[in-house]
Amino acid sequence: MKTLTTTAAAMSLCAAPLFAADSAEVLDTYADIAQAGYEDSLTTAKALQKAVDALIANPSEDTLAAARDAWLAARVPYQQTEVFRFGNAIVDDWEGKVNAWPLDEGLIDYVDASYGGPSDENQFAGLNVIATPSFTLSGEEIDASEITPELIAETLHEADGVEANVASGYHAIEFLLWGQDLNGTDAGAGDRSFADYASGDACTNGNCDRRAEYLQAATELLVSDLEWMAAQWQEGGAARDALMEDEDAGIVAMLTGMGSLSYGEQAGERMRLGLMLNDPEEEHDCFSDNTHNSHFYDGKGVQNVYLGSYTRVDGTEVTGASLSDLVAEADPALDEEMKAKLHTTMENLGAIVAAAEDGFSYDMMLERGNAEGEALIMGGVDALVDQTRSIERVVSALSVDSIDFEGSDSLDNPSAVFQ
Repeated sequence: MKTLTTTAAAMSLCAAPLFAADSAEVLDTYADIAQAGYEDSLTTAKALQKAVDALIANPSEDTLAAARDAWLAARVPYQQTEVFRFGNAIVDDWEGKVNAWPLDEGLIDYVDASYGGPSDENQFAGLNVIATPSFTLSGEEIDASEITPELIAETLHEADGVEANVASGYHAIEFLLWGQDLNGTDAGAGDRSFADYASGDACTNGNCDRRAEYLQAATELLVSDLEWMAAQWQEGGAARDALMEDEDAGIVAMLTGMGSLSYGEQAGERMRLGLMLNDPEEEHDCFSDNTHNSHFYDGKGVQNVYLGSYTRVDGTEVTGASLSDLVAEADPALDEEMKAKLHTTMENLGAIVAAAEDGFSYDMMLERGNAEGEALIMGGVDALVDQTRSIERVVSALSVDSIDFEGSDSLDNPSAVFQ
């Protein structure tokens, strides 16, 4: 998705660095949190894989519900790892395999007639590979008679160079578990039947065996992708080694991830843009109506990095020297300001979660003219933007060389959104 770097979100500072020996300890904590977060993401993805296998073996309302619950649980640790993007090229280059969105779901499976079909922008928007065992891509005949992780990763994902052709990752799996959410800005998530995975005459919507094949292959691919990334943060892993090569650059990576996720990505592309368009298709977890939690745990990831603390899925804590420690030494008042801003953001994102769990779902909040929904979403947006301003001040206080935070038209050039 296109982002902008703007004057408001970019700075170039050229002062001598303050960092001494303890910056290495801060980077160690950061890498430990990354390792733990990706390991937790892997653990919960493996639990999802078991639930998917149980659904395929015995399709029922209960096994479908269990697979959905496992998917929701898997999102909790993964969303907290998104703060490691932007500043770490190894993560940003990889992330599109597992969390790309939004997707043209017609590439994968059947969709409602209102969805439409192929367009000039995406000839494969209505491919429905589950019902299509062979097709032509770039002049080559593709044999899709067997749906494998390799077919998904190497042929279908971003087919024809179109980013919306998302064939792998959490959101492809989400679509296969929930189906399309056809409720607009009314209450309700996707409502796929377990019978979409049944056999024989009990099968609904056809091709249940291939649908099961796709779901299992996509889940296997998610697990293998997470295995790879978790390994990169272990001792001797490429991500950890790259981080530790230059301590000042490592601190820059931490701050870049915090600022870019807070500002352009979350406040802009994931929250403000959807509100401007009043479009539930812009929800991050749109099929499951889990967007409120997605936003919350993105925010939590930023807070984790600053405070040097992460709570694992088993309840244990990963803690150590932190950015907060560095800032407190350089400017104690700024450290208190930064912690307060992060706390306010989490309170405001928590208010969105509380409202959603009380029946006021995120897509309902997006409805045009819904003042209560707009206030909740903008409370999160404003807090994220405000904390980014303090992150900019942290950059200055720590005398970091230069940082460019990701931007968003929705924040920096709103009129461009409607052009």
